[in-house]
Amino acid sequence: MEIARAAAGLFVSRGLRATRAEDIAQAAGIAPRTFYRYFATKEEAVAPLYAAGAQRWAEAVRKAPAGLAVPEALEHAIRHTLVPGRGVSSASWEWVRTLIRLAGTSPALGKVWAEVCHTSETTLAEVLAERTVTPSPTPGPDGDSDTGSDTGSDSGSAAVSDVTTAPETSSTPAPAPTLAPTSAPTPTSEPTPTSEPAPASASDNVASPYQRFTAAVAGAAVRVAVESWAATDSPPTGRQGPAELALRNLRALHGFAWRESPAEEA
Repeated sequence: MEIARAAAGLFVSRGLRATRAEDIAQAAGIAPRTFYRYFATKEEAVAPLYAAGAQRWAEAVRKAPAGLAVPEALEHAIRHTLVPGRGVSSASWEWVRTLIRLAGTSPALGKVWAEVCHTSETTLAEVLAERTVTPSPTPGPDGDSDTGSDTGSDSGSAAVSDVTTAPETSSTPAPAPTLAPTSAPTPTSEPTPTSEPAPASASDNVASPYQRFTAAVAGAAVRVAVESWAATDSPPTGRQGPAELALRNLRALHGFAWRESPAEEA
């Protein structure tokens, strides 16, 4: 991720054209040959930042309280990833603005952004498949079936504290942000051991064509909101901020069938 942050910092401060791959390598403290071991072009170097932000968005949907319907879970995720101070700080959102604008003017960087968004849709479709799995009934103490569901769960709150950034009053420079709206891992990262049970794999919860479609719709609502905000000089908060724009996009889909009917599923 250090290479990605170094690339983003140079793209923002110098501009894309004035930045060479060798400059990124020097800023990251690595040799140019090491840079090219992981990235074919300088534009690809920021892909892990795009990807990490999109992964955080998908994880927020996954960890939304189990009792929420799909549109409510999506709104929950938006409020916990696109609101400054939760996903990234207000200062870091200015980095987001610049990098999204660059993606709109550079075909090479735009290709990286598009690929990340496409992969994000695949990840979100898997998450939606997980959320729509109905638990198998288990016998209760009197022999009655008990699904064990708990609609009062607040599983999303822990995810918020994990991604909250330091206060903006800090004297240290704001770190390069991770951008919201995929899940490609950083080349140098290693899997983090965890005692938590692993989430269901895609093979266990294969997304249906309709779930892939709904993921594309939800992903577009967020992507267009972030891109629309980045094209303006509006602050990252308020009615014209990315979170409010994304929420309005979702609400414009009133009446959209987020789940297939039983007849269609059959």
